[in-house]
Amino acid sequence: MKQYIAKDATEHVRDKDTICISGSGGGLLEPDFILQALERRFLQTGHPLDLTIVHAASLGDSKETGLNRLTHKGMVERIIGGHWGWSPRMAEMALTGEIEAYNFPQGAISLLFREIAAKRPGLFTKTGLHTFVDPRVEGGRLNEQTPPEIVSVKEIENEEYLFFKSFPINAAFLVGSIADENGNISFEHEAACLDTLAMAMAAHNSGGRVFVQVKKIVPADTLDARLVRIPGILVDFVIENPHQWQTYEGEYNPAFSGEKRVPVNSLIPLPLNAREIIARRAALELKPDLVVNLGFGMPDGVAAVAAEEGISNWLHFTVEQGPVGGVPAKGAIFGVSINPDAILDMPSNFDFYQGGGLDLAVLSFAQVDNEGNVNVSKFGNRLAGCGGFVDISQNAKKVVFVGTFTAGGLEIEIVKGNLAIKREGKHKKILKSVEQITFSGQYAFDNNQQVIYVTERAVFKLVSGKLMLTEIAPGIDLEKDILAHIDFMPEMSSDIKIMREGLYLTGRLGLDQIVEED
Repeated sequence: MKQYIAKDATEHVRDKDTICISGSGGGLLEPDFILQALERRFLQTGHPLDLTIVHAASLGDSKETGLNRLTHKGMVERIIGGHWGWSPRMAEMALTGEIEAYNFPQGAISLLFREIAAKRPGLFTKTGLHTFVDPRVEGGRLNEQTPPEIVSVKEIENEEYLFFKSFPINAAFLVGSIADENGNISFEHEAACLDTLAMAMAAHNSGGRVFVQVKKIVPADTLDARLVRIPGILVDFVIENPHQWQTYEGEYNPAFSGEKRVPVNSLIPLPLNAREIIARRAALELKPDLVVNLGFGMPDGVAAVAAEEGISNWLHFTVEQGPVGGVPAKGAIFGVSINPDAILDMPSNFDFYQGGGLDLAVLSFAQVDNEGNVNVSKFGNRLAGCGGFVDISQNAKKVVFVGTFTAGGLEIEIVKGNLAIKREGKHKKILKSVEQITFSGQYAFDNNQQVIYVTERAVFKLVSGKLMLTEIAPGIDLEKDILAHIDFMPEMSSDIKIMREGLYLTGRLGLDQIVEED
């Protein structure tokens, strides 16, 4: 009989191995118990050396956990990552050229695992065309030491695609809820299953090993087969961690895993500040029965506004990590939803997104330029990574980008429904050219995509491939508060509107009535 259960199986990881690691921000399905053991072995023995790490979403707590455990000199040679925001030391190693490093869309990496599992040559997708991922731009390479060998442009029936080449996976580090003695892995208490099945298949079919961390091991033949997401035929080692938490925010919340429901009106309302104003204006784009994705950061406020306004049940919120329905959670545990209707695997969710299934996406911006390009991935000395941003922004029917007008110390004041700028931010965010193209305005225009850019004091639209000012806040001076802080002269709508006064007043906005008016 195959022996699955092990206290520590990391001695089976060899120098030069390629390891895929599950997980998403806030500790969601992050195999930190296994990563601790691997780090401990390296510090004691100097091995394994020169690893290649592949991860679709972000891993870590910005301090010690996740990929932060693998930042010892010589331990990692190459990273292929979707999001880097929770691993600042690894990001620094990438930017300084200490390691070879790629940033690819989260969906492309997630879907590539399925191609590897099926021994297909790689993934063909339009996602990433004309962004920094396109090899004609940067090829997703984060430094000059990184070879341009994984992504290329292919033409099929007169249409361009990006082709991400398959490569073998030697090990997969994964997380589930409960394992039985035959290695079957149940996800019954998890808030997502991410791309764990695709990773397990990719490693197994590459001749690699599959390591799964669980909270509990139970006798054989006792699990509900409908809750088993990774069958024992794919698993080599089960590592039990009785102290495993569902996310960094708590050991277990049944409303995240769909086992119980809680009233969404129990969510804490947002204070009336710049973030709330922006979330409220973005929420004006919500309509009944839309399928919506909300990005990390400021967009999560839209879910809170919908809950405050009592319209959450109008909409179908989705999160790229897999939850469908319910209300997306805010903050570090992005990827979790409260009261989900379903929890899909992440590759299937990205199939849906890349096929145009999203009606509306609300996503953050760090920089915007005159051509409507958006940067969220790399700016200054900071590497955040694109995560699922490219997959979502390029393929949703309508995109609303949200962010403050300036950054670094911005202070506002609201007086009787009027907005005043008490202190301007130090850094402009609407620039002549963005530092990196995470979203291509020209590609969006060519594909007839609706694009809106929302700030606390102004709203812009993408019109004929250029940024056009369409709304300004009550109390704001066009020249002093807007044009003086833009590096170019935007197109000006012939009918610039004043943003709704209700956005700047406490109390409910009355979204249900506004939609009826529209």
